[in-house]
Amino acid sequence: MTDSQSVEFAMDKRAAIIDAAIAVFAEKGVEKATVSDIVKRAGIAQGTYYLYFPSRLAVMGGIAERVLTQLLARLHAQLDGLPAGAQLDRLAAVIFTEVGAQHQEVALLYSGMTQTDQMRRWEQIYAPLYAWLQQLLEQARADGAIAAGVQPRHAARVLVGAIEAAAEQVHLYADTSADEARAHLAELERFIGAGLGRAPAV
Repeated sequence: MTDSQSVEFAMDKRAAIIDAAIAVFAEKGVEKATVSDIVKRAGIAQGTYYLYFPSRLAVMGGIAERVLTQLLARLHAQLDGLPAGAQLDRLAAVIFTEVGAQHQEVALLYSGMTQTDQMRRWEQIYAPLYAWLQQLLEQARADGAIAAGVQPRHAARVLVGAIEAAAEQVHLYADTSADEARAHLAELERFIGAGLGRAPAV
């Protein structure tokens, strides 16, 4: 087996463990699910699990990484090629859609990450998203699309927190109608535009 094949094999095993963990946690609940349940679903030996994750809940970090990777992929697919200001106008809608698509995984993270020291990794896991958004805000500021006083490094974190919290209210915490979700998103976009000093889209 070549080095590249070994890496691919390891990534496949890790992905299989994460897939199995999501399914088992959803079925049995975070508290009752065991490593034995996860490895049985994944079709691997229990020792293999511990090669990738040191404890039962350490896999939550892997789930968080996957959620973040898929979110970034959606952002790039939907926004790349647009002017910076237009990307900011559509940012909240894209994140709302992705949180809705991954609502099961996001819900698991909230119930599982708080029970483990993986919470300390949150900033590390989110670093690529913060970096991407900071760069976008810097470009928008240079273009004059947002207020000159916006501080991109801090604004990136504020935006991610505000958008994700609002998306989770809609998709995780309440039985929200489609009309109410659209109204919620529209109000959030109004706040973001005002905070960034961006004129409403015509």
